[in-house]
Amino acid sequence: MVDIKLLGEPVERDTEILTPDALAFVAGLHAAFAERRDELLAARVAKREHASRTGRLDFLPETADVRAADWRVAPAPPELADRRVEITGPTERKMAINALNSGARVWLADLEDANTPHWRNVVSGQVNLFDAARGAISFTSPEGKHYELTAERPATIVVRPRGWHLDEKHVEIDGRRAVGALVDFGLHFFHTHDKPFYYLPKMESHLEARLWNDVFTHAQRELGVPHGSIRATVLIETIPAAFEMDEILYELRDHASGLNAGRWDYLFSLIKYFRDAGPGFVLPDRNSVTMTAPFMRAYTELLVRTCHRRGAFAMGGMAAFIPNRRDPEVTALALAKVREDKGREAGDGFDGSWVAHPDLVPVCREVFDAVLGDRPNQLDRLREDVSVAAADLLDVASTPGQATMAGLRSAVDVGVRYLESWLAGNGAAAIHNLMEDAATAEISRSLIWQWVRNGVVLDTGDRVTAGLVWSVIAEEPQSAATELFAEVALAEDYIDFLTIPAYERI
Repeated sequence: MVDIKLLGEPVERDTEILTPDALAFVAGLHAAFAERRDELLAARVAKREHASRTGRLDFLPETADVRAADWRVAPAPPELADRRVEITGPTERKMAINALNSGARVWLADLEDANTPHWRNVVSGQVNLFDAARGAISFTSPEGKHYELTAERPATIVVRPRGWHLDEKHVEIDGRRAVGALVDFGLHFFHTHDKPFYYLPKMESHLEARLWNDVFTHAQRELGVPHGSIRATVLIETIPAAFEMDEILYELRDHASGLNAGRWDYLFSLIKYFRDAGPGFVLPDRNSVTMTAPFMRAYTELLVRTCHRRGAFAMGGMAAFIPNRRDPEVTALALAKVREDKGREAGDGFDGSWVAHPDLVPVCREVFDAVLGDRPNQLDRLREDVSVAAADLLDVASTPGQATMAGLRSAVDVGVRYLESWLAGNGAAAIHNLMEDAATAEISRSLIWQWVRNGVVLDTGDRVTAGLVWSVIAEEPQSAATELFAEVALAEDYIDFLTIPAYERI
């Protein structure tokens, strides 16, 4: 008999989600796959250490036959054939309704980086997904404003569970914490397996994709759902995954629907992976690293080429700029930046892209409409003109820009502000007219860690030292967030994900 303990506080309507059968289903997933998850996380460490020593990654020789062979993923279901605009956001009830009504083709219902794993968010998010899938979601604010589904065609729901690295401390199975990804996926799939569409975050290898594929096969068999009903889009947001795009799609080929260029986590991953590999991998200020940097262009063009060769969708990434309805100048700048960003993606062959605010849906749709016309996607654009070598993906040294004192101050300010929001239970935060999620704080603290270790000299002539960083942090109002930011930015041993120590503080 499996021993399942729920350690979180009561949440409204939790008994509708945390049923004995649903928990038994999650426990079955955990029993079948938790040990493999642990082994794959250990394999990440060894691979990262090798890359750091050599300063390189490469395409895998042992899977060359997969890259060379002709094969395609399963055809997309009708709900996912046209994905020209996707809106992202947490599963908070009001935001869910706004996303569904936004006119976007897809709502990325985020249980990961735009969310926080406070137990009330974990459970209430599942409640909201349950209602949304049944078209029965509404909300009345404390001020009396009412929200309900009004769209003739609500956005298709695609759920993003947590990454493999995160546990769920409020659920214990046979004395150990449950795997967060299996809790998120398991609860959602158990209750809503008629439209089982997912985004899979932060994978680092095709073996991790194989694990997800086995989870899907097991889950469908257990609930009597036809094989291949689940469709997953994988976020290519780690540098090792960029070298295994073909292999990731191949492992998930019965369940895959595409890849997404998760640009901000990708940048975080590159810094993390090569943080101690020498000055050739030191990046300038975050704002200097745009999608036109050579290594970012190589990554996105390879993604489009790989996807379309395999019949999979290539999805563009998040433009962080958001409008401000009280400030026309900010709104005009945001619209111009988003139009430029989405125009580049549509021109490169992407089939659609992400926005973070309902007001940006018309802009993204207009840009992709102009390229797509009556076509639902650009799968016929094979991008055979693209040729990307391993050195292109690692060409960090060609990135324009420099490390500045303003950039250091911004990294501290934005990182601390985001962590304040995260610790309070809000994973999607508007900071300086940008919509930020956990990748923001990860980039900020990782850049600082890298600059300190490499003795980077700023535009002011100051060398970045722990003392200099402490002096900048001291200018912030002192709080749990500043303490946590200092811990992860200046730790002697780099902490792989700041959300892990942050989780222990909630």
